[in-house]
Order: sequence, then C-alpha cells, then structure tokens
Amino acid sequence: MDKKVLVAPLNWGLGHATRCIPIINALISKGITPVIASDGAALSLLKKEYPELQTKVLPSYNIEYSKKASNFKIKMLLNSPKIAHAISAEKKAIKKLIEEEDYCGIISDNRMGVRHKSIPSVFITHQLTILSGKTTSFSTKLHNKYIKKFDVCWVPDMADEPNLSGELGHPKKSNIPVTYLGPLSRFEHQIIPKRYDIMVLLSGPEPQRTLLEQKLFQEFEQSDKKIVFVRGVIEDTLKTYVKNNITIHNYLMGKDLENAINSSTLIISRSGYTTVMDLAKLKKKAFFIPTPGQFEQEYLAQRLTTNKLVPSCNQNEFTLKKIQNLNMYRGLSSFSTDVDYGKLFHFFQRK
Repeated sequence: MDKKVLVAPLNWGLGHATRCIPIINALISKGITPVIASDGAALSLLKKEYPELQTKVLPSYNIEYSKKASNFKIKMLLNSPKIAHAISAEKKAIKKLIEEEDYCGIISDNRMGVRHKSIPSVFITHQLTILSGKTTSFSTKLHNKYIKKFDVCWVPDMADEPNLSGELGHPKKSNIPVTYLGPLSRFEHQIIPKRYDIMVLLSGPEPQRTLLEQKLFQEFEQSDKKIVFVRGVIEDTLKTYVKNNITIHNYLMGKDLENAINSSTLIISRSGYTTVMDLAKLKKKAFFIPTPGQFEQEYLAQRLTTNKLVPSCNQNEFTLKKIQNLNMYRGLSSFSTDVDYGKLFHFFQRK
C-alpha cells in the first residue's frame, strides 16, 4: 500500500500553498504520495501545479480584510467566530478522511484543525509570535495553544542569525517542539537577460489585493518603464494582455513565474513571508508594500528596511518617486540550506 501524507495549506493569500510546493516535491521524490487538501484559490493553484495528485476540499475560513488599516483588528475580531467554526469543521472533515483512507502523516500549514491524534501531525508556521499590537501576548498564547496540539512545529527559517523572520519565528521563550527547516522556496536563481524593468507581484486576501492593484495601475500608467503585472487571481484559464507599457497576467505558474521574476530588475510586492523567502532565493532587489493593518507584514517590511535590504512604504504613500533610491539598499540574498527531507519525513514512519 502506498504511504500517503495529507498536505493542507491555509487558503489565505497564496503563500501558504506555494511554500508547500518544495515539501510536496520532496515527498514525491521520497516515494511518499502527497494528498492535497485546501479550498479556494490555494487549492486551485495546487491543482494546476499537480493535476495528477488527489485533492480534498476543506472548509473555508472565509477571511476578508478591512478596507481601512485602522479597522483590521476589529475585522479580525468579528471574523473570530467564523474561524472557530472553520477549525471545528476541519476537525470533523479530517476525522472522516482518516476513517475512509490510510495516511501515515499530516502536514498542516496554518490550518489549526487539520490534525489527528492517531496520525503524526506537523504544523508549519513562521509565526511563533503573533504580532497584534497591544494584544500580541494574548494572540500569541492563543495561537500557541493550537500549535501545541500538533506533534511538532516546522518553522521555515534558519534557527540562528542571520534569519528572515526575526522575532516572529524566534520568540525569547517557547516550549513548543520546533524544527527549523531553513527558508523554503519552489524557485531557483538563474542569471538570464532582463525583459522587464519592474514586476508587480500581487497576492493576498480581498479587498486589499484589488485596492493595491488599482493604485499601482494608476501609478505605472504614467511610467515609461517596461512592466509586468502578475495579479495573483487564480482562474480556470491563463489570461494575458498588454496595455501600453504594461503586460498583465491574471496568474503565472511554476517555471513561467520563476522566469518572469528572474528576468525582472525590480519586484514590487506585499511583504508576505513566503514572498520574502522566494525573493531571497532569487537574490532580488525589491520594494515592499505591506497589507494595511497586518502587523506581521508591517514588521517584516520595517525590519528589512531598517537593515538596508529592501525599501518599503505604506500602501497609501506609494508613488513612483519611492523607487528612485534603490541603490541605498542591498537587496535580498539566499541562505544556503539543504533540508534533509529523509530525516524530516522519518517522523511519519511511526505509523
């Protein structure tokens, strides 16, 4: 009988799904069959990436961000019952899946209800500290309460300095069993001719994804630079069109996206952690615009700006002038890490 591992990324932007790709590839290379479980755009993306793999639909968290950064915490508080209900529904869905099929392991990327007491269960997160302003202590304790129900926590970052996640993945005190994997990325750095001056790489929950898209279109229509927009909208078919100096894709997959990033001089994007890992692997110059009100992205952007690696600004402050002083920043670079997946997956052999 084939050994199967359930891989379940959260559908909250595309980062959780895309950073599971190197893990899915490693499972396949080790003769373990991944079964992908998620919902919405995250599931659609992984279905396109792995049309041959079995997939399962999990309950949706249905998270929407506020249009105003100042309302972010209130919006998340209002979303709390919805999240709690989704976690409960996940538990029931996983119980049913385990009864129907045989799995040797579960890998959950930030889906807090995707675990089972009789199956070795892993939780992937780069956030052992949940930054939320004055409520950071409370939100961290609540999050860690869920993580402790898993057998182990995999953190995609270096264990020591230098690292990418800072205090997010390296709390001063923690009693959670953690394995640091090193940064995860599905991409490979290539030196190829540059086709674009600027690449805009969009992702993340609505309505903020659309609000940033509209603002950047408005700005770059005035530019004479050669620009490519990847909107991060996963649809049934790939759509591409050109408007003046801008090439627009609704999405790009795998090698096409890797080539577009490698062939772009500057990347403008959110400062989501998966994006930071990808751009570090590809050794890119970047400019970050964190999602308004999302403390994690604001922290990462500010940390990288303070360290003179990547400039950043608030969404409502962005203008073309902001990208004029890029030479003051070193850009991102990769940490050379080789994950010992054989050792890592040995954890699943207890079943």
